[in-house]
Amino acid sequence: MSGASTGERPPGYRGAMPSPDVVLITKADCHLCSAARAAVERVTQGLGIGWREQSIDDDAELRERFAEEIPVVLVDGVQRDFWKIDEVRLERTLRRALGQQA
Repeated sequence: MSGASTGERPPGYRGAMPSPDVVLITKADCHLCSAARAAVERVTQGLGIGWREQSIDDDAELRERFAEEIPVVLVDGVQRDFWKIDEVRLERTLRRALGQQA
């Protein structure tokens, strides 16, 4: 499965790689979530990609899966960080997903 998972372009591919799906999982009244929100915004804005936020407060499945790790960053459905978001690591992960040098 080359391309999406490795960030490598298929032979002969000339278009842009699709943007990775970046999701920040949060909950209400979470001081770490505010810092994570700012970190994700800085990194994604610098790379020109979007992101979205989902709350465990509205989703029982997310609450069961991530209750003790909030905030959590997912990139293309894979958990990449939790509690304190490492901006350097997140940028490196996103650059790989975009097919750029990390």
